Amino acid sequence: MTMKKIIVILLMMGTTFSFAQKQKNKVLVFSKTKGYRHGAIEVGKAAIQELGQKNNFDVDTTENAAVFTDENLKQYKAVIFLNTTGDVLDPIQENVFKNYIKAGNGYVGIHAAADTEYDWPWYGQLAGAYFKSHPKGLLEAKFVKKDKKSPLVKNLPDEWTRIDELYNYKNISDKINVLYALDESSYVGGENGDNHPIAWNQSYDGGRAFYTGMGHSKECYVDPLFLDHVLQGIKYAMGAKK
Repeated sequence: MTMKKIIVILLMMGTTFSFAQKQKNKVLVFSKTKGYRHGAIEVGKAAIQELGQKNNFDVDTTENAAVFTDENLKQYKAVIFLNTTGDVLDPIQENVFKNYIKAGNGYVGIHAAADTEYDWPWYGQLAGAYFKSHPKGLLEAKFVKKDKKSPLVKNLPDEWTRIDELYNYKNISDKINVLYALDESSYVGGENGDNHPIAWNQSYDGGRAFYTGMGHSKECYVDPLFLDHVLQGIKYAMGAKK
């Protein structure tokens, strides 16, 4: 007797049962802006969607904060704040997202995600720091790998010279695991000194968080090294094993 026939018979007998559904490998890209809007957002969304297609995870995109409900966020393993700016969530939505992280899910912050939710200290701790300032324009600088054992940066160079908008930070959490730091001697305009993290990860309040200060320009989102950097962060936030 086939399983299908068995199920039909059980249903006819009034037996009730349910099948547990495994959470899909699915992420939400959130790119709402209430301040400066980066021109790379659309390119960034497309790049992350392509990463999903190539690496077996689904990607939804939105700029509508109304999707931050308990029921809707259940379908995602991670939420990616892609160059968000300003106060993008209301108090109810903030509470929903906080509970989502507490439930063991993940957060990815890209570049201006640190320029977001300054009046919500919990978010600042999740992101790991807040944006403070940056030198004018795009500058070439040396990015130095700080955690050479981390699988999140295993494919990236120990010293990575690249061009980007170089953020200075404030309220840097002492709980983050620094993956890359900026060598301030390699450019002009750094304000964090020897402690200038630019990419990091951490376990936070029940969930996982990954942030990279890279990702200002459209050129970033066609750079294979940067895209691998983002991919490993997404996998980490989703809870992927090594």
